[in-house]
Amino acid sequence: MKRRNFVKKAGVGGLSTILFSDIVFNNLMPEDYLPLAFQEPDPFKMFQKDPGMVLLNDKPWNMEAQAHLLNDKVTPNKYMFIRNNGLIPDEINVSNWVVKIDGESAEQEKSYTLQDLKSKFKNYTYQLTLECGGNGRSEFNPPAKGNQWTIGAVSCAEWTGVRLRDVLEDVGIQPDAVYIAYHGADMHLSRNPNKESISRGAPMTKALQDETLLAFAMNGEDIPLAHGFPLRLVAGGWPASVSGKWIKGISIRNKVHDGEKMGGSSYRVPCETVAPGEKVADENMCIIESMPVKSLITYPKSGAMIDLGTPLKINGHAWAGEFEVGSMEYSIDFGSTWNLCNLQRPVNRLAWQHFDGTIIFPQKGYYEVWARATDSKGNRQPMVLPGWNPKGYLNNACHRIAVKVV
Repeated sequence: MKRRNFVKKAGVGGLSTILFSDIVFNNLMPEDYLPLAFQEPDPFKMFQKDPGMVLLNDKPWNMEAQAHLLNDKVTPNKYMFIRNNGLIPDEINVSNWVVKIDGESAEQEKSYTLQDLKSKFKNYTYQLTLECGGNGRSEFNPPAKGNQWTIGAVSCAEWTGVRLRDVLEDVGIQPDAVYIAYHGADMHLSRNPNKESISRGAPMTKALQDETLLAFAMNGEDIPLAHGFPLRLVAGGWPASVSGKWIKGISIRNKVHDGEKMGGSSYRVPCETVAPGEKVADENMCIIESMPVKSLITYPKSGAMIDLGTPLKINGHAWAGEFEVGSMEYSIDFGSTWNLCNLQRPVNRLAWQHFDGTIIFPQKGYYEVWARATDSKGNRQPMVLPGWNPKGYLNNACHRIAVKVV
């Protein structure tokens, strides 16, 4: 509203100055009409998102799904969460898009066009789970700073691109290489061209995995603009912040990358458990790597009502960072007893796994269905909020839905 009032007070001359152009036929504009160039954008139309998505922030754009919207085995764009740190690039010229590979541990500097990547290297397709490190932040107390994600900052789309490993090996990796860093075309919110909005990365072991891609397609089509068109890094199983968007450069570092949002409390948690609200020194913070085991009931929608004696079929997804999910359970008595679900294997490593089960409720009344996954290493989802941390990361408490039996 402040923006709208400012624009309306500016007058025709002021609007022309802001637009760097005269408004043709301004004398024919209806009274109090606000030109489209100054109207607030509709993110649901702009990013082709379902109206059921939840907008958390518009500067930068951040949007999440609700659990029942994520029922697809392969997440379509309309239900995929948006997590941006800076401003989406204004101008993208695919024919001139170049990615530069450099760094202290690169044997040479080398640049590739999109066509170079597509034609010179073998293309691969993987379904990969991406989850914001802060998914579930809204449950932490004391409250943690940042977007107040609930449960919908997760997706598992199908990504096509070239293996980052193949590109790095084409450049040459020196023996002292420790980390890779990415550099994107998104602009810092301050519009300072010399400041990156985010520049994170991963250890060489993650960078060289088969499934770590420089991707140019999502679900068989060009990557949508909000998700990194025309080229992004995709490193499934780790915080989605490792999967940089609008990639213009990759640096092979001889040390842990020290770019924007690699220090302080950004995507880092206390190395040891701390009391809620406790301040933690930088040297006692550890970088988040593999995400914890987690699951989500995507059907039915919370608040479902069923008749007594009618079986309730539930289904959803489970994932476990670098690992597989080993078992999946549900409870209808607040975690006192658990029942096994059917659990499918992942279509490939780092993809989420689908589960289903059938519940018979013993009597009429209110119930909660809780879901709990256990990974292949024996790590199990906690029934309550896990350890507090300053930025509210890694909440993998059991998901639960409400059901009324009538």
